Amino acid sequence: MPEPPPAHVADPAPLPVPDLLPFGTRAVPARDKTAWLVAEVRRALAEGRLAPGTRLPPSRTLAAACGLSRGVVTEAYRRLTEDGHVEGRGRKGTVVRAVPRPVPPPRTPEPPPADPFAPAAEEAVFDALRALPARIDLTPGRPDLTAFPRAAWLRATRAVLAELPTASLGYGDPRGESALRTALAHWLARTRGLLVHPDDLLVVSGAAQALSLLGPVLRAEGIDRVAFEDPGSLGVRQHLRRTGFATPPVPVDHAGIRVEDLRATGARAVLLTPAHQFPTGVVTRGARRRALLRWASEGGLVLEDDYDAEHRYDQAPAPALRTLLADRVCYLGSASKLLAPALRLGWLVPPPHLRDALVDAKRFADLGNDVLAQHTFARLIDSGDLERHVRQSRIRHRRRRDAMIAALGRHLPDAVVHGAAAGLHLTVTLAPSVSDTDVAAAALARGVKVQPLSWHRMRPGPPGLVLGYAAVPATGIEEGVAALGAVLRALS
Repeated sequence: MPEPPPAHVADPAPLPVPDLLPFGTRAVPARDKTAWLVAEVRRALAEGRLAPGTRLPPSRTLAAACGLSRGVVTEAYRRLTEDGHVEGRGRKGTVVRAVPRPVPPPRTPEPPPADPFAPAAEEAVFDALRALPARIDLTPGRPDLTAFPRAAWLRATRAVLAELPTASLGYGDPRGESALRTALAHWLARTRGLLVHPDDLLVVSGAAQALSLLGPVLRAEGIDRVAFEDPGSLGVRQHLRRTGFATPPVPVDHAGIRVEDLRATGARAVLLTPAHQFPTGVVTRGARRRALLRWASEGGLVLEDDYDAEHRYDQAPAPALRTLLADRVCYLGSASKLLAPALRLGWLVPPPHLRDALVDAKRFADLGNDVLAQHTFARLIDSGDLERHVRQSRIRHRRRRDAMIAALGRHLPDAVVHGAAAGLHLTVTLAPSVSDTDVAAAALARGVKVQPLSWHRMRPGPPGLVLGYAAVPATGIEEGVAALGAVLRALS
């Protein structure tokens, strides 16, 4: 049974000819004029220029406009009617009845997921590993996103939208909103002992952008090498190399980076995670700090990534290096582990002689961060909600850390645990005969994601695994570590 016409187009007005076809852009061909006209009407239907119920121009009018015979138009309308696209309604003319659905292009088969543990996969290992499914994800650096303080963030957002002046919705200060820089200055004073003026701070989109901004600024200072902890974060090392720096390795031992080896590299800058070294968890001790500061006072520059500083469980956090030598330390912090990486909020406290150049770099990079997110984050700090969230997170993370240590004792009794006093991960070293990439690949086949320690080494060293626990409940930690134990037994 034919479908009834739409009620609201019972007596449609004729469509002006120029609205139907783009005359002048596609010339009428010398042959097959009827097929050409049918194709043009179908194109207009498919592109949405003709909706159901639209009245087409009378055949005489369309023929005159196109320079066609009326018979060509009549035949085209007949074919369109047979196709079901239009319908003749006597004196009411020819009306569009149904729009054809465009045929989707054939789907290109997706390539198989990359193997993150293949020898040639270094550049994309993290993307490859994230893309693979797993029942239990023990990769490091993942906060518990289910604990994100949604209610507090929503309250802060509503308050900001209710109070923020209209003028503040324009382009902001490339250094960051004054409200956030002030709140961060107070936060760093309370939590890290850093006494900084809000004008000393630069708001960035996380530590990654901070490193990108530092690249051209440091090269203008004649710095083309940034010494790097070994082992140290593969992701950060990749970022430095992308920014154009060589990254000579400097060994890390039980007391932190070995400063004499740092001197031997000849590098004028070094990137450190002294509060909780990634991945070993070592805290840089007093004697090493003093030696490091002597090196910096002689013309070196320390890039201090304050990684995991807020997540301490068994002892008070070590003071930030910048509290001791502000002129030679560039301090980097981020909300990624405090709240969530998706916020893309971080902060940079550069030495005074680099500040103006970094502000210029930020201005030309993106004109500044999201203004609303900055004000919301500032209110979260000022209200005390961020501090409450951090306290609750410490309790939950400590329980999960304890669950992981207990599970490792049961299922990997020969592994040595490192870095358990703080952070969101710990590291285990294994017997020298074990290949940690083989262990990680076999674990993934059992549905458990981990990172091999060798990913983060530049020089040979003991094999091991870097295990995140913050985002996994105790039952998942137990199951994941049990799977690791089974893998090690199968491979030995």
